[in-house]
Amino acid sequence: MSIADDLTRLEQLRDRGSLSTEEFQRAKNQLFNSPHPTEPALQAINSFRRSATNRWFGGVCGGLAVSTGMEAWIWRLLFVLALCTGFGFLVYIALWIFVPLDSSQPLRQLN
Repeated sequence: MSIADDLTRLEQLRDRGSLSTEEFQRAKNQLFNSPHPTEPALQAINSFRRSATNRWFGGVCGGLAVSTGMEAWIWRLLFVLALCTGFGFLVYIALWIFVPLDSSQPLRQLN
């Protein structure tokens, strides 16, 4: 249920007389100040990071592997296949630019 739905429900309770004006105000303040769980898909998108350890170029495929549970080589294969259309290259570059690097992992040293 969204905040708007909860607020509408509180207003209906107030209009029916089940809540006093003070109780409505307290419930509304509690509604706005309490943390609301986000949808799992939205939470997954917001937590998506490029991998600092499982990377060949930018770490995009390694990050997708962590987020989706698929192996990184599958993502690499999909991007290589999509390169044939040119679209895969643009998507990879956009993800490389706009997705932040996972700062919790140490950078892999190139030899």
